[in-house]
Amino acid sequence: MDFVTADHAGIARVVELLRAGEVIGFPTDTVYGLAALAAHERAVRRVFELKGRSLSRPLILMVADPDQLSGWAEVDQRARGYMRRWWPGPLTLVLPASEGVEPPLTSAGHPRTIAARIPDHPVALALLRAVGEPLATTSANRSGEPPALMALETAWVDGLAAVLDGGRAPGEVPSTLLDISGDEPRVLRCGPVPAEALLPGQ
Repeated sequence: MDFVTADHAGIARVVELLRAGEVIGFPTDTVYGLAALAAHERAVRRVFELKGRSLSRPLILMVADPDQLSGWAEVDQRARGYMRRWWPGPLTLVLPASEGVEPPLTSAGHPRTIAARIPDHPVALALLRAVGEPLATTSANRSGEPPALMALETAWVDGLAAVLDGGRAPGEVPSTLLDISGDEPRVLRCGPVPAEALLPGQ
């Protein structure tokens, strides 16, 4: 595994690795994450393998712009309102999946959903803009263990192609997870964005 400086050259190198079907590590506004091109099925499955994550637990799509969700998720006016207010930021939205998007990126339940967000971190945003398409991501820690806040804390991931070293990640908990795929919004995971700021009447 290589630890890569998060400058223009380092980001360009990591983009090449992603396009070659590799899995990389990178910093976000919450914790360090693992990422692969969402459109590269083999690479996405490799993320699950490296982390030891069940295929029944979908990954999160990270994008540089909400328009990149076209073909992946259905975005209505309510969703766009949340996006305008909270993106970039530590809020993951659970949206209805577009027709034809299959597991492991979609939820195993019904209706099928996609989780997505735009991180508020300069290195993550630079990477997402450079690659120009959604990344399938998950936190860079073993399930049940503390999150990785430094690049070196991802060293346990055997088979990771490279890690963008952006210094210490500013957060200590994963993003808030808000399901807006149904009639009423539901907080599925508490995080940096408080529930009372997201739910009407709270």
